Amino acid sequence: MALKQVSSNKCFDGFQKVFEHDSAELKCKMKFGIYLPPKAETGKCPVLYWLSGLTCTEQNFITKAGFQQAAAEHGLIVVAPDTSPRGCNIEGEDESWDFGTGAGFYVDATEDPWKTNYRMYSYIKDELPKLINANFPTDPERMSIFGHSMGGHGALILALKNPGKYKSVSAFAPICNPIQCQWGKKALGGYLGPDTSKWEAYDATQLVKSYSGPRLDILIDQGKDDQFLSAGQLLPDNFIAACTEQKIPVVFRLQQASCFCSPCYFFIASFINDHIKHHAKYLNA
Repeated sequence: MALKQVSSNKCFDGFQKVFEHDSAELKCKMKFGIYLPPKAETGKCPVLYWLSGLTCTEQNFITKAGFQQAAAEHGLIVVAPDTSPRGCNIEGEDESWDFGTGAGFYVDATEDPWKTNYRMYSYIKDELPKLINANFPTDPERMSIFGHSMGGHGALILALKNPGKYKSVSAFAPICNPIQCQWGKKALGGYLGPDTSKWEAYDATQLVKSYSGPRLDILIDQGKDDQFLSAGQLLPDNFIAACTEQKIPVVFRLQQASCFCSPCYFFIASFINDHIKHHAKYLNA
């Protein structure tokens, strides 16, 4: 599969690059950011996938989070894909900020007119890793995932639905129980239809109740003053309760920080080094 380099910038002795490709899953052109640490020039490196939140593109994380120095120090390749298909000419795809363009929700849609293009779950799980492993010096056996808001939801469900695929998982202000919040009801209902039993396959709180894979240490940072926390969109308490019941380790840190919108990266930049270290502990073991 052909890759077109869009940009390349030297950064902490590595390179922050952006590429474009034609996606078979999404039936459109997609971009992703990739940070190649200095170690990638001489050997294979583990890969850490970042999933961004509502309204974001591949640019938000790579330009605002400040992760590159820690990634360089720990020898991690970091991949940041876009959050949805783009330019598919689907009626209604640009009508709202929390559904359609910029809001793929990391599910495989089953409903018309979304099911042909909106297959972000399979894109992240299968197509993108195959593309990365075929074109960059990766160790395919060492892979982890993290994300923010809608992307935190995506990271959690991908780790829980694919036991052993990811060495570790973490999230910033994740949507933990989407079948119980308005964001989730809108997205899951639109992409998957009215049968709520189908929604449970993309709900971290539901998935963790039946998780039986390898030990999965989960790190979550949440801003205390996040308006979406108080509005009941994130529901981390439900997820923590389910993890506790299943004896799945989760470190939940309620930080003195706000996160008032999905592109808000002040909060992420404040604690990104902790998350890189969390993943490096497992990826470099």
